[in-house]
Amino acid sequence: MRLDELLDELQVRIDAVRGTRDRVHSLLEAVVSVGRELELAQVLRRIVEAAALLVDADYGALGVIGPDGRTLSQFLTVGLDEAAIAEIGPLPAGHGLLGEVIHHPEPLRLTDLGAHSSSHGFPPHHPPMRTFLGVPIRVRDEVFGNLYLTDKRGGADFDPEDETVISTLSVAAGVAIDNARLYEGSQRQQRWLKANAEITESLLSGSPRPAVLQLIALRAQEITGARISDISMPVPGAEGLFVEFAVGADSKARQGLVVPFAGSLAGTAHRTGQPVTVVHASDDARHPADVQTQGGLGPAVAVPLGTAGGESRGVLLLARAAGEPVFGENELEPLVAFAGQAAIALELAERRRDAEQIALLEERDRIARDLHDLAIQRLFATGMTLQSAARLVEHEGAAARVSRAVDDLDETIKIIRSTIFGLRTKDRESGPGLRARAARAVGDAATTLGHPPRLSMEGLLDTDVPCEVADHVMAALGELLSNAARHAGATRVAVALKADPGEVVLTVSDNGRGIPAQGRRSGLRNLDDRAQRLGGSFTVDAPDEGGSRLVWRAPLPTGS
Repeated sequence: MRLDELLDELQVRIDAVRGTRDRVHSLLEAVVSVGRELELAQVLRRIVEAAALLVDADYGALGVIGPDGRTLSQFLTVGLDEAAIAEIGPLPAGHGLLGEVIHHPEPLRLTDLGAHSSSHGFPPHHPPMRTFLGVPIRVRDEVFGNLYLTDKRGGADFDPEDETVISTLSVAAGVAIDNARLYEGSQRQQRWLKANAEITESLLSGSPRPAVLQLIALRAQEITGARISDISMPVPGAEGLFVEFAVGADSKARQGLVVPFAGSLAGTAHRTGQPVTVVHASDDARHPADVQTQGGLGPAVAVPLGTAGGESRGVLLLARAAGEPVFGENELEPLVAFAGQAAIALELAERRRDAEQIALLEERDRIARDLHDLAIQRLFATGMTLQSAARLVEHEGAAARVSRAVDDLDETIKIIRSTIFGLRTKDRESGPGLRARAARAVGDAATTLGHPPRLSMEGLLDTDVPCEVADHVMAALGELLSNAARHAGATRVAVALKADPGEVVLTVSDNGRGIPAQGRRSGLRNLDDRAQRLGGSFTVDAPDEGGSRLVWRAPLPTGS
């Protein structure tokens, strides 16, 4: 009997040694598996999967601590499928029991997590959980995040050995995360340098400003993995930024928006001249103006494009999908450098445009001087010669013809002088152009409408539309926006202004209650009269999807 007991005890110890050996082997395999990856997202996924496997946990999660050090900016789970995650709702932000490990970064092991004083219960549709093991992950001297494990298989509690195994894995995880961050940083730096070189090459090759803007927005989106990328420019005389170029999700809806300075992420970056970050762009209380235009987005950053007088020349806005990593310091530094390079590129593009404009004006001045000093003087001398010769012509018919020729020369001189005046005054009128005036009017209308309208502009509005026609366009735009605010009850208003050859077209559409056939108001009649006086037209349509579509047209002088 004693021999049997000794054999049983020996077998138990052999099994224990074998189990310990197998567990150490599994831990080593997990460490090697985690350290094999270089992409940070893959490293984090491998860590949480390995942790759940090592301690036989039904559920595992890895929470990444945000820049504020108090909440979670990213939450990766194991054991729940996509349908279950969607049914539970928003991912945890790090309050309650999860926040206990954040505020006190030490291992926490519980037999009943619901009995802990920090436990706030579970949201609806959340699976029941009882046992709990939480261990912090440190990267050098910084707490990067926490491993959370619940419900050991078989109903057993997590024991000290489980805690030791996960703590050991967390050390290896910290090293793997640090390596992945260094690798990502070097790769990101190379991509930023390549993007800067591409923008500079595009600029030096003579690419137009819109093409440079598109390249800046696209490369910034690709390198940061952003869901949207917008470039906004300040509107002269208005309290807002005009979204000049947008790429990514819903880009057509965003491009042309006038974003107010107050209450918007881009406006704050513009006024302060400093980058601004948020964790949840869709519901950030500091920037309520962004909620309607950035629904469903998570981490976001707005970076000024150079500064002048304390304010930026423009703003680059990037936003990722909800649940993705926040923009950390390691990303901000190269992003700010890229924005500075982009600002220089835009500045060079504007200077080149100014130089081309100056060259054009100088050429017009030269043509005007040549016409005045050469053509007019020669025509005047020819007229004087013919006038003198007319007295010597005895034939009455011939004398009359010479006199008419002199009158024609005098009329030609008047036409040339008028052309010279036009060459010297074109593009020198004071005051903002039609583009800036329209953008300012649309930006001001956001207050009365309760939301920013969408604005799109096409064609040579500042050069092809004469001042008197531009004044009529602005009067029509003001009346249409006022009607939309007072009568339409719309939640979406779009303004399109286009200069075609021989015609300028203003279209204002909304999703409001529409205009009854018998309900044409005096303001709309005035718009019709204004268009008729210019030789244009005004129409009111009711689209199939509801709302109204009002189109105001006016002809443009040929050769303008």
